[in-house]
Amino acid sequence: MKHQWKFFTILGIGIVSAILDFGLHNPKIIGLPISEILIDIFGICLSISMLIEMFHTLEKGNWGVDILAIIAVVSTMIVGDYWAAWMILIMLTGGDSLEDYATGQADKELRSLLNNTPRIAHQIVNGKIEDVNVDQLKIGDTVLIKPGNQVPVDGKIIKGTSSFDQSSLTGESLPVDKTIGDELMSGSINGNSAVEMQVTKEAKDSEYQSIVALVKSSEAKPAKFVKMADRYAVPFTIISLIIGIAAWITSAVTNPGADWQAHFMRFAQVMVVASPCPLLIAAPVAMVSGMSSMSRNHIIVKSGTTLEKLSRTLTFAFDKTGTLTENQLVIEDVVPASDSNLSKQELQSLAASVEQQSSHIIATSLVNGTDKKDLQTVDNLQEVTGKGVSGTINGSEVKVGKLNFVAPDHNKINVDSTAIYISIDGKFAGYITFQDQIRENTPETISRLRRQGIKQIMMLTGDHKTVADKVAKEAGIKESEVHADLLPAQKIQEIKDVKSDLRPVAMVGDGVNDAPSLMAADVGIAMGAKGATAASESADAVIMVNDISKVNDAVAISKHTMKVAHVDIITAICIVILIELIAFTGIIPAFWGAILQEVVDLITILLALLTKTKPTNPSQTGLPKQ
Repeated sequence: MKHQWKFFTILGIGIVSAILDFGLHNPKIIGLPISEILIDIFGICLSISMLIEMFHTLEKGNWGVDILAIIAVVSTMIVGDYWAAWMILIMLTGGDSLEDYATGQADKELRSLLNNTPRIAHQIVNGKIEDVNVDQLKIGDTVLIKPGNQVPVDGKIIKGTSSFDQSSLTGESLPVDKTIGDELMSGSINGNSAVEMQVTKEAKDSEYQSIVALVKSSEAKPAKFVKMADRYAVPFTIISLIIGIAAWITSAVTNPGADWQAHFMRFAQVMVVASPCPLLIAAPVAMVSGMSSMSRNHIIVKSGTTLEKLSRTLTFAFDKTGTLTENQLVIEDVVPASDSNLSKQELQSLAASVEQQSSHIIATSLVNGTDKKDLQTVDNLQEVTGKGVSGTINGSEVKVGKLNFVAPDHNKINVDSTAIYISIDGKFAGYITFQDQIRENTPETISRLRRQGIKQIMMLTGDHKTVADKVAKEAGIKESEVHADLLPAQKIQEIKDVKSDLRPVAMVGDGVNDAPSLMAADVGIAMGAKGATAASESADAVIMVNDISKVNDAVAISKHTMKVAHVDIITAICIVILIELIAFTGIIPAFWGAILQEVVDLITILLALLTKTKPTNPSQTGLPKQ
């Protein structure tokens, strides 16, 4: 709004000045036209404001090109060409206003997410419906979700059946049918039937609010890339000043009879077209457009710096479980002990029955892979963290878990897969092995990353080497790039040990144990589809849908964004320098030079907004294959 206020102020001054000059025959005060005094006063105020901003920029260690804009305004005022000064002021304030507009357009998707945050819930209290703020809801409260309404907080259905649109959260294009007992995510949209829901998470912990919190933490200020633009600015400023001074000297040499104002006018004409607006606009608008494109594709980027680093990334490190693989296992084999007299079905039935109430990934995978009719009633159920569970089935104690828990005296068994062991009344009864279920699109994701110029793809996992190698082979990761049996601290060390010629390093993970590794990497990417885990909070970017192929989109968009930003800056510099060389000859009046500069501003903004397009195929978008 500040830039728009300045723009409309100088526009109003111009209208008043035009009336004074052309309608009232140019009235004067103390020998100067009133219109010139008005424009000069505003020009001086704006120049002082820009000078103060420039010093603040220098204090932060950044180089800027505001000095060229200040020189352009002051030089036209010195030679008395106040209409040229007015046009420069229009150009500067108008350029800033256009940048604000372009930034607002690029940032529209991010803001729409914030604006759609659920705020009101229909709580059922003693059979009556009360409208309350979502922040007032507590775990266990009952909420009515009317047709077409947003789910205010996370919960589960306790009455009714309906379909829910979860596209803004998961990327699923079709509505998902939900019935009693099914979980609902805040932010999803109810279909045609009302349902009652029991709150399972408070608003601050719910899915949609977690996404919004991540968006709010994102920065639309591409700090590091602005410094890069400033590095372009230093030679540009020097070249522009050299051309301007050379034009001044040339005028003095070729036309020695003219007064000093005529010679200085040539310098002013060059400075007018040398205004740095295109250079200042290109990087920020391109970067915010790229972040907007990421958001549209369910990727939240927390800073513009992340885009730059990701575009230059040469190494990707992936966690295995839940990232390259689904967050579940499949039963590989059921092996009863030779002396147990149990069939495979009976052994699996006993183990799954005891594991029914455990939330461990192996337990849920076992239960999900067992026929429900084989599950038995369990008494005296107990769980020992990190070891296993035990319970009584038909009077016998059944233990499931690690071998030293279920049968500590039994000889060690060499198993190449993830396994759980079972004992009955203290006697070893057999074991069940599991294998990771690789994501369907993992191999193509790895292949596309290589095509996009990624030199090294690593797997970092705490699982056994034999298990990791199986997954790596399916995924298309080289055996030499698999690092298994790692503790969190060792994962961090592997990232730090990546050679400098293979950096930056991006780490992709999904669990709490991945958070330190995400922070250690140059770019941390979290698979945050299930909420704001520690991984999401620690990451530089968060993929908000359960789709690993979005990693490819993130790389493609970042490369496209940086390419457009570089091309935009270089194009703007070349056009401006060309116009400066024409102005060197004196054939471009300062007023028309300012208009040409405004045209360059518009071209710069339009080019920067090209980053809103989403490249999907590196071979079709001109992305460097490196």
